[in-house]
Amino acid sequence: MASIHPFRALRPAPDRAAAVSSVPYDVVSTNEARELASGNSLSFLHVTRAEIDLPPGTDPYSPQVYERAKVNFASLRERAPLLLDETPSLYFYRLRMGDHEQTGIAGCFSIDEYEADVIKRHERTRRDKEDDRTRHMIELRAQTGVVFLTYRADRAIDLLARQVTAGEPLYDFAAADGVTHTVWRAGLDQTRNLVRAFEAIQSLYIADGHHRAASAARAREELANRAGSTADDAGAETFIAVAFPDDQVQILPYNRVIKDLGGRTARQFLGALRAQFRVTDGAPTPERKGEVSMYLDGRWYAIDLTSVPPEDTSRGSSLDVSRLQQGVLEALLNIGDVRTDKRIDFVGGARGSDALMRAVDSGDAAVAFSMYPVTVDDLMAIADDGGIMPPKSTWFEPKLRDGLLVHLI
Repeated sequence: MASIHPFRALRPAPDRAAAVSSVPYDVVSTNEARELASGNSLSFLHVTRAEIDLPPGTDPYSPQVYERAKVNFASLRERAPLLLDETPSLYFYRLRMGDHEQTGIAGCFSIDEYEADVIKRHERTRRDKEDDRTRHMIELRAQTGVVFLTYRADRAIDLLARQVTAGEPLYDFAAADGVTHTVWRAGLDQTRNLVRAFEAIQSLYIADGHHRAASAARAREELANRAGSTADDAGAETFIAVAFPDDQVQILPYNRVIKDLGGRTARQFLGALRAQFRVTDGAPTPERKGEVSMYLDGRWYAIDLTSVPPEDTSRGSSLDVSRLQQGVLEALLNIGDVRTDKRIDFVGGARGSDALMRAVDSGDAAVAFSMYPVTVDDLMAIADDGGIMPPKSTWFEPKLRDGLLVHLI
């Protein structure tokens, strides 16, 4: 069984929420973060990407970056200000992007349950990224990045969500990207009822934020091993997350752009594809699972991937990203490890097919592949089997903002 824990959120004063909140630290480069935070001294990017306040070229993993983050965090708490709720609570966080809307429950979740696989993973993590957020958490004594969880929808929780969100929100604003963020705080009785209702949830699934969760577990271990560790460190036993019911979660495709054709011309590459697959004129987005759209030499094509046999019996091997990797990227373009190969890049589905066309038309890439999105059911089934999804399989949109709810540890 999963559990949820109320916590005392550190959060901005209501009239400063829009200014303080920022995109997640890991979806922007240093230069992009610097540009987004320019002219806004309250932006939470000064905390999560503190290298933007140091000379250009500063190593983002250098000691002075973490020290600057600590100073910026303390300053922001005073200037925004950031307020600490007096009593532990649960919160609801609604994201609205165009016609899509999803409402999740924000609270703290057990690291013991994460390590026991009650909170399930579907991605491998990188040690260097874990090192970064672990040190960030320990230096600030705060979890500033929110994990995105999902669970199989539950009617009792849905009912409580409707009750809480019928009240006056703490925050309600539209960010610069057009996504509306609305947050409510549950009352004392509502919080107790939510804790009880959550006891019916068998498993939770990390949708986005594997490195945040892994880093929280490592931070707990490091704090526990420190001399003088006390009960004041109890906050480190949990990590902050927002859990959304699976029937509201939106997964967009994670598309691929390839810098060169491995020595082939566009005509030669198209011929090699047609020798292996059914290739027809196509649209910028695939119509069904088992099909990928390809942009090459100014035209869109549809490639039928169903002829690629899965490498094994796992569900992950039958995903389109796996079939594309095996049958095209590796077999025809000699791209083996997509995590490390510099010839491949990835474009989140929110940027649309126009971003793929621009990359190819500008000469930055030779070919682009537009994927059919993975489903939440795929993610849950693979995680339930203890499997790992192929790298860059899912792009979750809209995304939670950093800085609205912070968990002190």
